[in-house]
Amino acid sequence: MNIENVKSQMRKGMMEYCIMLLLRGGELYATDILALLKDADLLVVEGTLYPLLTRLRREGVLTHRWQENTLGPPRKYFALTAEGEAALAELDRAWGQLSGTVEAVKEKVARKLAEKKAEALQDTPATPHAAEADTGENITES
Repeated sequence: MNIENVKSQMRKGMMEYCIMLLLRGGELYATDILALLKDADLLVVEGTLYPLLTRLRREGVLTHRWQENTLGPPRKYFALTAEGEAALAELDRAWGQLSGTVEAVKEKVARKLAEKKAEALQDTPATPHAAEADTGENITES
């Protein structure tokens, strides 16, 4: 199994949701989105972010506006649309269910492992002379 590939796929699956979460707080410049995602340890590069923002805008989830910048070219700021807010609410519910399911599976496995460990400890004699301790008799070798 290629763990790095699986981790990459997990990050890709979360990227849209995380971008929308960031925009819930208000409009952001794309560079700010990149910085916030990197701060959250979501490794993303401009070449990944911009096509994703464009697609989300085409789908009606995001809107953008241009703002003049005295220090350089105009900046494009992104924000959620009403449709984006509704989609984010649905993604919040889906995330709650998904994370709850994963935690439930992890807890179930942890309980199973603890039960197996407890059973193994019960089946294993505590001392080499466990039979003596159980019966109170001395066992001698022949």
